[in-house]
Amino acid sequence: MRSRLRAADLILGALFGLRARKLRTALSGLGIAIGIAAAVAVLGISASSKANLLAQLGAEGNLVTVTAGQSFDGSPAPLPLTAEPMIARIPPVESVTAIGYVPGATVRRTAAIPAIDSGGISVYAAQPGLLGTLGAGNEPGNEPGNEPGNEQGVAAGTFLNAATAQYPAVVLGAVAAQTLGIGQVGPATQVYLGGRYFAVIGILRPVPLAPGLDEAALVGFPVADALLGLGGHPTQIYLRALPDQVQPVVSVLPFTANPAQPEAVQVSLPSSILAARAAARTAYAGLFLGLGAVAVLVGGVGIANIMVISVLERRTEIGLRRALGATRRQVGLQFLTESVLLSALGGLAGVLAGAAATAGYAVASGQPAVVPAASVAVGLGIALGTGALAGVYPAVRAARLPPAEALRASLPHERRVRGRAGREGRVSSARSCSARTRRRRRTTRMTSAAVSSAAAMARPA
Repeated sequence: MRSRLRAADLILGALFGLRARKLRTALSGLGIAIGIAAAVAVLGISASSKANLLAQLGAEGNLVTVTAGQSFDGSPAPLPLTAEPMIARIPPVESVTAIGYVPGATVRRTAAIPAIDSGGISVYAAQPGLLGTLGAGNEPGNEPGNEPGNEQGVAAGTFLNAATAQYPAVVLGAVAAQTLGIGQVGPATQVYLGGRYFAVIGILRPVPLAPGLDEAALVGFPVADALLGLGGHPTQIYLRALPDQVQPVVSVLPFTANPAQPEAVQVSLPSSILAARAAARTAYAGLFLGLGAVAVLVGGVGIANIMVISVLERRTEIGLRRALGATRRQVGLQFLTESVLLSALGGLAGVLAGAAATAGYAVASGQPAVVPAASVAVGLGIALGTGALAGVYPAVRAARLPPAEALRASLPHERRVRGRAGREGRVSSARSCSARTRRRRRTTRMTSAAVSSAAAMARPA
């Protein structure tokens, strides 16, 4: 009758085999776990950074910046007053807004602070549609400290509008507010800007696509022209174009913004700069993946070594199973299953550790936690493949072991154990006899001494 071995029995037997050597099993699967954890963590952190980047870019990354540059002779070439309205007439342009740098203006908490202690805060004139074009910040109410009704991109208070742009009102960037020590906005909150006090009406959240605004104070163009002598000329223009028309728009922007000196117009894509910055953060992803592959390879070699040792230790079991009717194929599958199961357990532990590392990094950096399903599947697949490769040689060796030789291999060991026990018994018996002889002789000497002493005492003087 042909013997049969069900898959459930095969897995159960492999589990029992691994449970019999718990410490060895844990140490063997550690290399696989470290390698898979490194791979999953690297891929998860990269995916989390990419998701955060897409969130900052607005999923399209169609923001374009036009900046005033220099002419051929090196002299400044400001953008003309018609630059913004002309750019707004380009059909693929969806929205456009401008800011103007106010030279020489300083921002201080009070007039008593010296002008040299301005903290490096720049002053810009801004239009009310600036935040809408930049897509700055998150929806209101998502962060602690936001008051109900705050605009998108504003952490406290409100942004400039058509009314406040006519009066001495200022909106501070996130870093500028920290520099000035202003965390809340109230009716009496003021700063000393350009020789007079301005009312602080709002504080911005960080703007990833325009980080220069984080260290700036924004006022309206009418106030900048009337009180700060700006003259109305913008120095930087932000625009959003249709996602599939960004490059055609970029090609015509210099001639549209400044037809007289198109070479003095600088056009850039902040989204490309941000993408390059994110790519630089993940520049060492390949290195960590390589280290993870080395750890998996070392873990596979360790599993193969442990399984070979297990075959040598379990020769009696192999011989007994073969004598009871187990085929070579069944014996080989038993050891191959143990190797694959051990590697799978290590891979599962590595996936969980990598996911935990990704979640910890995401929480610490304020990014969404993303663990790609492909990385989990590939990690488990690599673990199973490594276990299968590592278990081939031990399984073949166990299957080719003849049952008579396997049983005979255990007899010399048993004989050595019995011989050692017999020798130890004889030595113990000899030692017991020697001890009894010594006690008997000591008793005889004591008795003789006592008799001699008594005889000497009884002898007449």
